[in-house]
Amino acid sequence: MNILNLENREMIATREAYGRVLVELGKRYRDLVVLDADLSKSTKTSEFAKHYPERFFNMGIAEQNLMGTAAGFALAGKIPCASTFAVFAVGRAFDQVRNSIAYPALNVKIVASHAGITVGEDGASHQSVEDISLMRSLPNMTVIVPADATETARAVEAAVEYRGPVYIRLGRPAVPVLFGADYEFRIGRAAVLREGEDAVIFATGIMVYESLKAAVLLAEEGTETAVVNVSTIKPLDEQTVINWARKAGAVVTAEEHSIYGGLGSAVAEVLGENCPVPLERVGIRDRFGESGSPDKLLEAFGLTAPHIAQAVRRVRGRRAAGVR
Repeated sequence: MNILNLENREMIATREAYGRVLVELGKRYRDLVVLDADLSKSTKTSEFAKHYPERFFNMGIAEQNLMGTAAGFALAGKIPCASTFAVFAVGRAFDQVRNSIAYPALNVKIVASHAGITVGEDGASHQSVEDISLMRSLPNMTVIVPADATETARAVEAAVEYRGPVYIRLGRPAVPVLFGADYEFRIGRAAVLREGEDAVIFATGIMVYESLKAAVLLAEEGTETAVVNVSTIKPLDEQTVINWARKAGAVVTAEEHSIYGGLGSAVAEVLGENCPVPLERVGIRDRFGESGSPDKLLEAFGLTAPHIAQAVRRVRGRRAAGVR
């Protein structure tokens, strides 16, 4: 796959895609049940509730009960999808997710929306920038961050078919649709979206689009940069990371998340053990979020295409100087 044209892309929020695919999956999977914590209009599980009211459960503003009940449904043979905002799903209910879902490896799908700083004006209390780190540290937990609406639909379907706990991270605002109807998603597989041997960007979530734009900027300077969509953070596609790091010799990671414990950390761990090369991490640098529009926050936190392009220039400079 080589995505070169980024103009005039349709804009759809990943949470919107989640609501739509739930309705489709509800027809095929009679054991599918959906739970929410009084945010169904925002998480878009309200679409499932309209079609299958007997299989929808609003747990109220009680995220611990949301996760505990989802675990109970899984023990009864159902396939529960538990949804709320990421900051609540991971923060308020971490003990239940750890001990009641991940530890017994129950078949629960946690689909959390409104992740990252692009929640916007709601501010730091509603902006989850550490959820990937927390979920990635749990044994048995699979962690997926889709890049667009198409990948969200494929990832939710794959999660329902997969047996075990899965965390899927979704956003609030509409984002460009990158993939067509023939896009194939497989848990644990990274996808090369653009070829290039001067550097490689491993990106996840909304930063995939920004990374593709950065590659365009760099190409205008004569720097051919590969862009790899790492939508499954855990299990990480280590072989693809190693292969492209060896090929390019200069690596940048890009994520709308803290640089601690997320994609950048996962890639650094793999490279450190297998093929140390110069690495720059683009992400949130040990800060909480702030209130503001999504675009202004991405700019303020250094998460735009020009910031990623600058990171590529820095890491190429380090490689040329022989600095790791």
